Amino acid sequence: MEVRALDVDGGWVFTPSQHSDDRGTFLEWFRVDDLAVAVGHSLELAQANHSVSRKGTLRGIHYADVPPSQAKYVTCVGGRVLDVVVDIRTGSPTFGCHDTVVLDDVDRRGVYVAEGLGHAFIALTEGAAVSYLCSTQYAPTREHGLNPFDPDLALPWPNDIEPRLSPKDAEAPSLKEAEAAGLLPAYADCLTFYDSLRDRRISAGFGQ
Repeated sequence: MEVRALDVDGGWVFTPSQHSDDRGTFLEWFRVDDLAVAVGHSLELAQANHSVSRKGTLRGIHYADVPPSQAKYVTCVGGRVLDVVVDIRTGSPTFGCHDTVVLDDVDRRGVYVAEGLGHAFIALTEGAAVSYLCSTQYAPTREHGLNPFDPDLALPWPNDIEPRLSPKDAEAPSLKEAEAAGLLPAYADCLTFYDSLRDRRISAGFGQ
């Protein structure tokens, strides 16, 4: 498993080794030990989600209140998507910055999105199938969204694809509006929460 940190702190890309022969292909698309070494703690699995999207479907930008928010490990098991991770943590050195990863059924990468980060993707093919491992269950009252076309974020959505958004995502506030309303996670609170997850790992006997 090849592991690479994103430009946004708290985001990681995992590229699995694939083993192919005349029968097909086998791979380990998620390994908790590799993730724990990179992130500093395990991913506690509470829910698994799966979406199938028409070409141009744009889901996000989504995030949840910290704590506990919701960390995600995202992979595309069919088709191709452009995955975007956005730092929306007020006080972060990279506040408002983003990084992108193409997820598809060829390289079969996975992206880890830490608690407090914003996440979105757009389907680049018909029937793009995305699976998510989540650290907490869905809690509607704690879930929020940002407008994916906020000009201050200037996310690099493809110009040759007509986007399809849910009404909720289309009407979501901008980063500045959400910040003014006190809806964004604070970087200091996120760091404290990340430390608590690492301490939990140490107390469970897994070491540093």
